[in-house]
Amino acid sequence: QVQLVESGGGSVQSGGSLRLSCAASGYTYRVYCMVWFRQAPGKAREGVAGIDRDGRITYTDSVKGRFTISQDNAKNTLYLQMNSLKPEDTAMYYCAAGNCGYCGGSWCLRAAEYNYWGQGTQVTVSS
Repeated sequence: QVQLVESGGGSVQSGGSLRLSCAASGYTYRVYCMVWFRQAPGKAREGVAGIDRDGRITYTDSVKGRFTISQDNAKNTLYLQMNSLKPEDTAMYYCAAGNCGYCGGSWCLRAAEYNYWGQGTQVTVSS
């Protein structure tokens, strides 16, 4: 099993920044891809940004240029730097891990590719 624990969420004003972290433990050798998803009330879960162990990265269009995903393989930790936040970024953010093949396209951001999930951290952006 792989355990994922997110942190770093909070409340900010529009235009502000937050940095999310996701600490992985357990059988992390089973994980090739790690992804940030988000889910707003009444909306479907959405893949935001993904990265594979070789550093290939995919972003959903709505966050390109504002969010940056990174990882520290030595610490088994995934990050999401979120700048220029907008009210529409308000959601519960989840870290997910699994084997996606490689994270070079939109398939990397499909929830069905991942079998390990964290509990989530809330991000609220006020206007």
